[in-house]
Amino acid sequence: MTETKDMQVRIELSGRIDSANAAETENMLHEQTAGKDGLPIIIDAEKLDYISSAGLRVLLRLKKTDPDITLINVKTEVYDILEMTGFTEILKVEKAYRTISVEGCEEIGRGANGTVYRVDKDNVVKVYNNPDSLDEIRHEREVARLALVLGIPTAISYDVVKVGDCYGSVFEFLNARAFSGILATEPEKMDWCVEEYVKMLRKIHGTLVPEGKLPDIRETVLGWARFMQDYLPEEEGKKLLSLVEAVPKDNHMIHGDYHTKNLELQDDEVLLIDMDTLAVGHPVFELGSMYNAFVGFSELDHDVVREFQGFDYETAVTFWHKALAAYLGTGNSKKVREVEDKARIIGYTRLIRRSIRRHGLENEKTKAEIDHWTQELIELLHKYDTLLFVRNELEIDALNQNLPEVLRFVDANLEAADCSPKAQMQIDVAVEEIFVNIASYAYEGKTGKAYIRIEISEDPAYAELVFIDSGMPYDPLSRQDPDVTLPAEQREIGGLGVFLVKKTMDDASYRYEDGKNILTIRKNL
Repeated sequence: MTETKDMQVRIELSGRIDSANAAETENMLHEQTAGKDGLPIIIDAEKLDYISSAGLRVLLRLKKTDPDITLINVKTEVYDILEMTGFTEILKVEKAYRTISVEGCEEIGRGANGTVYRVDKDNVVKVYNNPDSLDEIRHEREVARLALVLGIPTAISYDVVKVGDCYGSVFEFLNARAFSGILATEPEKMDWCVEEYVKMLRKIHGTLVPEGKLPDIRETVLGWARFMQDYLPEEEGKKLLSLVEAVPKDNHMIHGDYHTKNLELQDDEVLLIDMDTLAVGHPVFELGSMYNAFVGFSELDHDVVREFQGFDYETAVTFWHKALAAYLGTGNSKKVREVEDKARIIGYTRLIRRSIRRHGLENEKTKAEIDHWTQELIELLHKYDTLLFVRNELEIDALNQNLPEVLRFVDANLEAADCSPKAQMQIDVAVEEIFVNIASYAYEGKTGKAYIRIEISEDPAYAELVFIDSGMPYDPLSRQDPDVTLPAEQREIGGLGVFLVKKTMDDASYRYEDGKNILTIRKNL
């Protein structure tokens, strides 16, 4: 059967195409495409059960005379033949997908591109909003595989299905629970959820992505900032654009839609889902999206977060602030507020653009939201001259040549806390002695990692630094102090580094835990 409609030729194939009927099938195809040069040819293979090499040759000759050919509704068995022979690379081939219904299924997640439903105790399906989403599905599967290879625990879709007029990706999630559900039903687990949420976030942001493998979120945000030029006063519009332009390129991973519905607990493993927004860029762009998910969308209508996340606004705000402080590794409320404000600049920019593009200026309620977000954004733009912030944790190869980077990391945090020059110098000396000791001895000539965390406290005022390595167990504080009263000719070489740490710091402690050396020093400020 053939049909010419909407400036295309549609042909149905059925049964078998093999050596016995290949010539007949080829003649039929030529007859049905004759005189229709230049029109796309759609071959519906829903009823095609079998194809041999003879049938493949028919398709190849047709492709050479009519290049614009698409095979649709191809059964799995036929698709496998086309794929193994490379025909999926030279023809547009759309597989036939089984149809499922999500009617009555629990909704466990909703994002910009789709909604996730639990279809049974073992499986979930992400249904894409766009009916023509096969390319989006392929993209998400590709980036999820990339993330898994780079060490991010995630699930890979094992099937693609039709759900009504849309497509969906199916994932196996045996007895999995979203973090939103845990927070909603077990509020006593708030701190545990924060810890695991932040642990995953640090893992994401600590993952370096090979050049060109993921889109750069900075380019996307620049587009938002350019859009805002027509909706902000001239001075503030230029300021917003310049702030985004000043954020340096960063090839570390960001998720792009990181909230508690996109973390699943399966048995004892935490898995990241909804990977279609994966990108690279500076963490401030991630934090802006996170602020919106927990606070921004719900500032004027607190029911929004309950409908979206499943818990109340108070829980959302508490979780956001706890998670941000834990991510930054500081109890310094001034610093946490500063980083939150910078995240809000990104968050409000996105919210305003999103609402305007959805005709928000034409509705009284949404216009009030736009006015609120715009006023908040303008005030923030007057407060800050950079979107950058200092992170309180550093993971680095334990090599002597990396000492300057370690000191830059520490000094940036101390300067942000208005640390006195004398205290900063003493802390720098202690940091150098400890890091060089790890680099020189911890891994016995091999290369390992050093992890440094700094926390600045306001009341009481102190700086606390934690050094962690996975080298051989060694407590440097147990070493006997040198006798500094001896004359030069009687003194041993070495031993002064740890002595200086003990003398200049107000507290120092060591423990060996889970195969790691953990050395903590504290300096009162």
